[in-house]
Amino acid sequence: MRRARETSEVRAALEAPVASVASEDSAKRQRPWLRLLRLSALRLPRTRRGRRLAVQGLMAICVLALLPATWMRVGAGDRVGTTADAPAREVAMVFGAGLWNGRPTPYLAHRLDAAAELYRTGKVKVVLVTGDNSRVEYDEPDAMRTYLTERGVPDGRIVSDYAGFDSWDSCVRAKKIFGVDRAVLVSQGFHIHRATTLCRSAGIDAYGVAVDEPRDATWYYGGTRELAASGKAALDALLRPDPRFLGPQEAGVTEALASAAP
Repeated sequence: MRRARETSEVRAALEAPVASVASEDSAKRQRPWLRLLRLSALRLPRTRRGRRLAVQGLMAICVLALLPATWMRVGAGDRVGTTADAPAREVAMVFGAGLWNGRPTPYLAHRLDAAAELYRTGKVKVVLVTGDNSRVEYDEPDAMRTYLTERGVPDGRIVSDYAGFDSWDSCVRAKKIFGVDRAVLVSQGFHIHRATTLCRSAGIDAYGVAVDEPRDATWYYGGTRELAASGKAALDALLRPDPRFLGPQEAGVTEALASAAP
């Protein structure tokens, strides 16, 4: 019994420092969170006037965040509709929207379907596909061209812009590089107001076709993303920077229109 008691006492003595260290480590891990909570509690307004000012400040931040997107919608005005509403223009512009295994994503495919419909109904004569080709293994414009030719649009009526890295670049290059003055733009509803406003700011008489999509997770993600993208777009329209790559003028649209002449 005495030996068992001594063994138990020795084990307790050996384990005590370990438990103490573990307790200290746990306390250290908790301390930053405790400090953060205490700091947050200290910064919360404690008076009615302080809480009112905090709410007003939060509302002001929300208004400022929504202001660019609101301006994009106002800027597009009544120049957004469906393929049936679209006026006759010589050129349709389709903005890139990503690839899956070298093929257009469903959202991009729906844009291209709308452009093919505009061509079949005679509302446009040429389709300008603008997208990202910054990497050898990623070529949006060529994938878009292939998709359109598979749906009956002649290859000679398709013009590729390989440096449409964002909406502003696409609009400016359409105007300055390809000489587009009037166009029907094709994109999803959450993006078309921004695209239309930017192209108008770049000097293009633009009308936007909003492609219908189900309200799925991708649609909601796109709508949320527009809040941030609209802020950049507002700065682009205000400051009018050159595209990431401008380059020399190209005669692709002019030549395609000439081949379409009767």
